Amino acid sequence: MALFGFGNRRPPADQEARAAIVDWVRRCGGLEEAITVKASEIVCADPACPGIETVILILAPGLPIRALKVGRPLPEVTEADIAAAFAGEGTASQG
Repeated sequence: MALFGFGNRRPPADQEARAAIVDWVRRCGGLEEAITVKASEIVCADPACPGIETVILILAPGLPIRALKVGRPLPEVTEADIAAAFAGEGTASQG
């Protein structure tokens, strides 16, 4: 039964790619282990979006949540994309 679209979910993204992204975020951002880093794929319905993008949340105790976006699916994200996202503190374009 596919109520509310739950039956249409994409399979979980590659866990090795997610772990690599978290490591790159920690390295590029100089983040300590006490800071939580989460990487997820989202499907953006906005026509200006690339379709599937990777959103990275950085959760540091006592600070606002930081979000970085990379305009690629999670397995295609590179360390250079992460560095560019930090440099722009927002969105790294696909290219």
